[in-house]
Amino acid sequence: MRTVKQVSELTGVSVRTLQYYDEIGLFKPSKVTKSGYRMYDKDALEVLQQILFFKELEFSLKDIKFIMENPKFDRHKAFEKQKELIQEKRDRLDGLLKLLDRLVKGEEYMSFKEFDMSGYFNALEEFKKEHKDKIIKDYGSMDKYNEFIEKCKSKEDEIADMAVKQYGSIEKYVKAMKKNYNSNVFTLGEQFAEFKKDCLEDKHPKLKELFERLVSDLDRDPSSIEIQQIAEDIKNTAKRDYEIFKMEWGDNHWYTMVQIYLVYSDWIKLIDEKYGIGSSKFIGEALKINLGGNQPVLKTLYEKLTSDLRKDPCSQELQEIVKEIVDETQKQNEALKIDEGENYWGYTSELYLSNSVLAKAADKLYGRGVSKFIGQALKFYSKNNK
Repeated sequence: MRTVKQVSELTGVSVRTLQYYDEIGLFKPSKVTKSGYRMYDKDALEVLQQILFFKELEFSLKDIKFIMENPKFDRHKAFEKQKELIQEKRDRLDGLLKLLDRLVKGEEYMSFKEFDMSGYFNALEEFKKEHKDKIIKDYGSMDKYNEFIEKCKSKEDEIADMAVKQYGSIEKYVKAMKKNYNSNVFTLGEQFAEFKKDCLEDKHPKLKELFERLVSDLDRDPSSIEIQQIAEDIKNTAKRDYEIFKMEWGDNHWYTMVQIYLVYSDWIKLIDEKYGIGSSKFIGEALKINLGGNQPVLKTLYEKLTSDLRKDPCSQELQEIVKEIVDETQKQNEALKIDEGENYWGYTSELYLSNSVLAKAADKLYGRGVSKFIGQALKFYSKNNK
């Protein structure tokens, strides 16, 4: 039997850390003496060894506790898996060291292949077994999902660049990706799909009647009392009968649905085929007017941030708005159980500054020059709030 001090000296884990592990129920002493001393036997040390392997692989204490408390937990299988993962980590680090040697020597060597992507592609393959039903629902078929994997392989360097910049490493990105695949984002997607399908296939009798009345004469003024009453009935029916519009941030989801009628070309085409050319825009305009200026908090904050591009994006005034944007985004991501990565805002700022597609979309939404302005504001925030 060893005392807590002896265990600390043997393992390099501080006494305070061992005490904390005891407090949270992760690593308990074999016994506690009458004098209150924690004592640890060989079995306890084996448990600690297992914990340290998990920590080396960057598992959180919460996840380690969850794994080791599982009745089906098998120590030997865990050791085998840990060995495999640590070998992968070693190989990645060896590759990075070789790359750093070249860079230290002054060689111009731009490559992301050293950031091994095998773990990422292995995870995508594992999803086929673990989430078969979800994949078929989201992608339409397993063949289309396989096409998605091949597309990812063709953009390996691009994905690796993103993973390292936003998450710190590909390993962390893969871990986050697995977590995010079980997040509420996919549930939201399914709920949106359910509402859209019901609208297209007339599966909700009341909505069917309301939409037919709404588009019966596209020459009417979408802001008229008659049209706005129908729009109000559509909104209230959707919020009453569909969970996505009843939940927290349900108003945000309804706002998104309204935008889909106005800007998403695939949806516009389907609605116009169903009701006639111009129907989708008419529905969208009527529902947008019905919102009465109400919009998601984040959209309001971004509009506030970019209301005057003559201001300094690094000023205290605008950085306070950025802080509100960060807090609101984090709140929503936590509700959706999304792991956004350790450098989310630094990476996002880079996208606003250099990604032509995002820049074009932002400028179209808020005005010319806005993308660069937002990027500068987020970049300053990221640098000063690490």
